[in-house]
Amino acid sequence: GTRTAEAVKLTENVFRAVNIALVNELKIVYERMGIDVWEVIAAAKTKPFGYMPFYPGPGLGGHCIPIDPFYLTWKSREYDQPTRFIELAGEINTAMPRYVVDRLAEALDRMLGKALSRSRVLILGLAYKKNVPDIRESPSLRLMELLLERGADVAYHDPYVSEVPRTREYGHLMGRKSVPLDQLGDFDAVVIATDHDSFDYQAIADGAPLVVDTRNAMANRGITSQTIVKA
Repeated sequence: GTRTAEAVKLTENVFRAVNIALVNELKIVYERMGIDVWEVIAAAKTKPFGYMPFYPGPGLGGHCIPIDPFYLTWKSREYDQPTRFIELAGEINTAMPRYVVDRLAEALDRMLGKALSRSRVLILGLAYKKNVPDIRESPSLRLMELLLERGADVAYHDPYVSEVPRTREYGHLMGRKSVPLDQLGDFDAVVIATDHDSFDYQAIADGAPLVVDTRNAMANRGITSQTIVKA
């Protein structure tokens, strides 16, 4: 019936949210240990059974995956049945933009000797996933907000999103316009938040003093540099 069909959709989205939270947590732990989570996932997915690859990122976006788990946890309270596992996944995913900003601040200090509060930062990709113009629940908006709170000068570039539209949570960002990529040299750091295929990643690696890559976009294209930091 309809209830089962709706539960199927909820289950698919909760499954994704929980698994993404798991790899996000592994990313943080492995980074401390000096292990590249992307290399681990690439090797693990060669196993033909018992493993399904999910990939870390700067946070969850889109209409369904961030929202459905919270709907289910809210609904389950009516039945006096806590959903601790799902709620924990939500907490981990929600904390990822802050983790990215902390990694950026560390890298600016270590590599450029600059404080985040005195830095210009370009967010690459405002859409919540690549090759689409959809910014619903996009972690890029949260990244921009956190960077502004920390005193950074922030801009974004996205060929799919020419300016920030009205949003419920980020009204103060409304009207900001995508800046052209030829201004790369004006920024201290570039954060790859969304890995659109149309970006010229080699030009970004060559032109930016520091690249913080949340999507493994550079390594996926065989681009390596001392100035690239994964987050």
